[in-house]
Amino acid sequence: MATASAPNTPPLNEADLAALGALLDSLPQTLEPLDVVMLDGYLCGVLLQPRPVAEAHWLAHVVDLDGRAPPSRFDMARLRELVLRRHAELNRAIHLRQWFDPWVYELDEDAGPSETVMPWVAGFATAVDLFPQLMDRFEDQLTEPLAGMYRHLDPDDLEDAGAILAVIDTLEPAAELGEAVEDLVQGVLLIADVSRPRSPAPPAGPRSGPGPRARRR
Repeated sequence: MATASAPNTPPLNEADLAALGALLDSLPQTLEPLDVVMLDGYLCGVLLQPRPVAEAHWLAHVVDLDGRAPPSRFDMARLRELVLRRHAELNRAIHLRQWFDPWVYELDEDAGPSETVMPWVAGFATAVDLFPQLMDRFEDQLTEPLAGMYRHLDPDDLEDAGAILAVIDTLEPAAELGEAVEDLVQGVLLIADVSRPRSPAPPAGPRSGPGPRARRR
């Protein structure tokens, strides 16, 4: 089981995030890398596995969905450093059951909440598909939290998820982006209660820190 990250691991700032995006964009068109929004969801899906996934295994799919290697000139060391810092930040939030800000970008004014968060959820679903242990062990317990997240995907992509679709049909569409972002964080933390349970502790006080927000391009 993953544990909390070291407290001195610095989170990524805006310059770091821009550098990460530029690295991913620099990969050749022969590869199919994650973008930064999908990457964030993907890392959550990796971290929620009941047993840690080997770094080399999950990192290979960041630069290419099929796990193909990047060209030798690509700065994989810098990519790894940036990705592991976000991995550590998310791991700490999940371990402590704390709010985190998903990397979600506001699109144009005509984009709805589900359309905006869809890439993040797609990244999460990619990890769940690539590393099936989570669903193999806990599928029946994850229907409701997954429905809250997967309702932001195209229903055609969920044709084999009958139980999840049944719950989605009972949910109202997200009216605001903040509600959709909250679906992501709440879903991750609810799944963590199943796959990464904590020892009993005194009831927590009110949540502190910022509420749902999205970045602007």
